Amino acid sequence: MVDTSDGPGAATPAADGAVSRRVRGLVVLRGVLVLVFGLAILLTPGLALLALIYVFAAYALVDGVAAIVLGVRHRAEQPGWGWAVAQGVVSVLAGLVAIVLPGSAALAILFVIAFWAILAGVVTAVSANEVRKHDGPWGWVAVRAAISVLFGVLLLVWPASGILAMLWLVGAFAIVAGVLLIAQAFRSPTQPAVG
Repeated sequence: MVDTSDGPGAATPAADGAVSRRVRGLVVLRGVLVLVFGLAILLTPGLALLALIYVFAAYALVDGVAAIVLGVRHRAEQPGWGWAVAQGVVSVLAGLVAIVLPGSAALAILFVIAFWAILAGVVTAVSANEVRKHDGPWGWVAVRAAISVLFGVLLLVWPASGILAMLWLVGAFAIVAGVLLIAQAFRSPTQPAVG
């Protein structure tokens, strides 16, 4: 008699289904969170901008102080300690500028978000291509990649159109990305794309 089973570690159809449901649930969760984030921005753009600036300021201040303390404390054993202190001073100054001049910080954040969206879109496009190579549902992933790159380019082309317009774009982008993630989760009954 020949044993045709795949062994004790072989996945059963029920186990595959459970993994597929978990993956789908996580993709849906991502979509819902992005969707809620987008709605929050659209409903309270001024508050969202101020919160974004202050979160950045707090991060820059804490990061800067930590870098300065680490650089000074370890100056005896670290040959490049001065660079850590310099980076810390730059971070502290950036945090203070964000608090004192939130408009300038908002413009800087606009450029950061633009480059983030473009890079995220390029990475997502690579992911879509990998999914396509394995005959997976790559279409939704590719659409998300294109929208992300387009969003980043629009922010770079028209930065003077206003910071609030940027927030509206971020909110709209997040809503569209959330809907696409949710749709992507249900695109394939056996293999939801995670990219």
